[in-house]
Amino acid sequence: MPEKLKTPDFHSEAEEAEWWDSHPDVLADALEAASTRGTLTTGTAARKAKTPTTTIRLDPADIARARSQAESCGLRYQTYLKMLIHTELQKRTELQKRDRPSKAGTRSTRNKRS
Repeated sequence: MPEKLKTPDFHSEAEEAEWWDSHPDVLADALEAASTRGTLTTGTAARKAKTPTTTIRLDPADIARARSQAESCGLRYQTYLKMLIHTELQKRTELQKRDRPSKAGTRSTRNKRS
């Protein structure tokens, strides 16, 4: 069984991209070892991917804007959109956690009417 690549835990795709960019030898060594073992095949990562594929329809103007913004970050636009969705979902989850009443039964004063 091939060894799993040892990489740090990343907090964002940008952080991961920066790490891979500054450690090209890690992947090159792993590819060379897989080639030597005869376990290097086409599409292995895609077949083993754990994230499902989702299709959404977007306005062409939004896609153009995403492409432009992604290019300025050095990312593919699909990766950029995935990052935006993830970031916004995280923000909203944190807001929901803050707005929930505490377990002690106190209610948030945010929605109380005077």
